[in-house]
Amino acid sequence: MNSRRNFIKQAGIAVAGAALLPSFACSSTPAAGGAHPIGLQLYTLRELLPKDVKGVIEKVAKAGYKEVETYGYTADAGFWGLDAKTFKGLLDANGLKAPSGHFGLDGFIKSGNLDEVKPLIEGALTLNMEYLTCPYLDESLRPDLDAFKKVAARLNEAAELCAKSGLQLAYHNHDFEFKKYGDTTGYDILLQETDKKNVQFEMDLYWVVRSGNDPLALFAKHPGRFVMWHVKDMDKANNTINTEVGSGKIDFKSIYKHAKESGLKHLIVEQENFSKDPFVSIKQSFDYVNRELV
Repeated sequence: MNSRRNFIKQAGIAVAGAALLPSFACSSTPAAGGAHPIGLQLYTLRELLPKDVKGVIEKVAKAGYKEVETYGYTADAGFWGLDAKTFKGLLDANGLKAPSGHFGLDGFIKSGNLDEVKPLIEGALTLNMEYLTCPYLDESLRPDLDAFKKVAARLNEAAELCAKSGLQLAYHNHDFEFKKYGDTTGYDILLQETDKKNVQFEMDLYWVVRSGNDPLALFAKHPGRFVMWHVKDMDKANNTINTEVGSGKIDFKSIYKHAKESGLKHLIVEQENFSKDPFVSIKQSFDYVNRELV
């Protein structure tokens, strides 16, 4: 593999030339072309994946998924001990694509040193990703609105670098972004102060609903910004627990009718805790999404 610096330089040159109510309106339809490919955020299988990368990826493909979203990549450790090129070969062998990966950006956001982002771009490019996604913000980086404004500025800087290599930056939410500061939130700041051309959003529907917010209201206010969704259901008895998609309290059918307004391109299943075998669980979620949504 080329050195990071040469790889990034060459790539840059090449490119440069609470439950939702069933009464929600149904004003939009899915994007042209119909179905969206169904992906799995591999963090779902974080207890199993490092022990048997090949076996887990094979089982994900057998469950019917066509895409995966990665997490945890570093230049030294790669993807669970596999370098990016080898992991790409494993995905190819199983008919899987990785349009997005979760890459830790806390260090860059704190330091502003873009050199910290370059090896992450290299990993993303090796897998032919479309999006380099910021998955989380350490609590120390978001104490107030001014801090969120700094985060937005840093995301713009990273996004500009990503764009030179043909990538877009994306941001994945939890619930802390929706904390109120007067009449605004950190999420409002991120949406308003990031570059609409280079920075997109991956909406985690579970966390939006759990925080008491309405995905459809966000779609209407910021149409086209939510190019990816995490489809993660909420247990009917305990809001802090996930369950298989379609068996919880979130009305995904009503939400999916607004896929076009959202800008949805990639639908990604995720589940963080299980009451059954994880592989049985991800198959059940896939079957529901494939049968009832897409």
